[in-house]
Order: sequence, then structure tokens, then C-alpha cells
Amino acid sequence: MTDAPRISGNQRRKMRSAARLYAVQALFQMEHSGQSSDTVRREFLDHRFGAEVDEGVEMIDGDIDHFRKVLDDAVNWQARIDKMTDRALVAKWPIDRIDPTLRALFRAAGAELTQGEAPPKVVIVEYVDIAKSFYPEGREPKFVNAVLDFMAREAKPEAF
Repeated sequence: MTDAPRISGNQRRKMRSAARLYAVQALFQMEHSGQSSDTVRREFLDHRFGAEVDEGVEMIDGDIDHFRKVLDDAVNWQARIDKMTDRALVAKWPIDRIDPTLRALFRAAGAELTQGEAPPKVVIVEYVDIAKSFYPEGREPKFVNAVLDFMAREAKPEAF
């Protein structure tokens, strides 16, 4: 009997980070295309996880269970997450007026903050890093940090 390969803690963190990025992309795709979460989930698992994006450059495999949980929780708890996000945003900018990429990011992060087990500070750092990948020159990462900090304090005040 052979054992499955051991995954190091560092590799596990990378896979979880990749799952978070994929969840944001999947939520964006769902909103943009009107596709169901089941359709988008299948596409990501079949074609994106570990896919070759450029010649010889593979995307990292994501943590499939974490991807599924974030995606499902973001969909199942969307109304609650959106209300929490609205409270964190300036009154003139409700969630339906912000950039759809940021909306997807807030929904994924909100799912983890309300339903996940990761410490809020880890969730904030991870999603700020995702914001940096989408907006490398912009102010959006600082905006994301402020909104997620507000959301985390509401979702898990005992962690602060």
C-alpha cells in the first residue's frame, strides 16, 4: 500500500491562497455570465485548477475543499455578506455600485469571515494580496483592507 504524497504546510498555504483567488474569479464569472455556482464550480475544477496558462507555466493547484466551501458559503450567505459589506462602505457607495471584481472579493472574504475558521487577520491579508494582484498600481488594496477590517470586527469581534 502506498501513501499519498505529503503536502507541506507551506504548500498547503499556497493551495489555500490559490483556492481563494479562484473563488473570487468564480464569483465574478457567476455574476458576469449569469451561470450557476454548480456550472462555474465544475468549470474551475475541470479546467482551471493546475491548468497550463502559458507554455510551461502551470497555475497552482488549489485546495478544492476550501474553494468549494468559500464559493458555497458566499452564495448561500450572500444577502448577509452584502449587508455587512454595505455597512462597511461609505453610504453613497452601496455594494451594487462598486467594481464587480471588488464585489466578488468582498463576498468571498465575507464568506470566510462569517463561516470560516481562519483567523480574521489571515483572511484580511490573503484578500488584500488578491486585491494587489488585480490592482497592482491602484488604491484598491488599501480600500479592501479598510472594508475587510470593518467586516471582520463585526463578524468576529472577539478576535480583536
